[in-house]
Amino acid sequence: MNMVELVKYIAQSLVEHPDAIDVREVDGADSITIELRVAPEDMGKVIGKQGRIAKSIRTVVKAATLKDDKPVFVEII
Repeated sequence: MNMVELVKYIAQSLVEHPDAIDVREVDGADSITIELRVAPEDMGKVIGKQGRIAKSIRTVVKAATLKDDKPVFVEII
C-alpha cells in the first residue's frame, strides 16, 4: 500500500463525506509531500482536538516511510 492510499483510507474512516477526499503526492527535490483535501465541514474531524488526529496521521506516515530515502510530510489543505 502506498502512502496516498494509506492517507486516503485513514481520512475516509474519519469524515462524513468520503467522496470529497482528494489526496495527492507532490514529489519535491528533497522530500515528498502528501496533500490531503477534505470537505470544509469535515476539516475539524481530520484535524481533531488540538491537532491530535492530524498529528497521529503524520506519525503513521512517518513510521511507514522511515526506510525511504526522502522524508514524507502530510499537509491538510
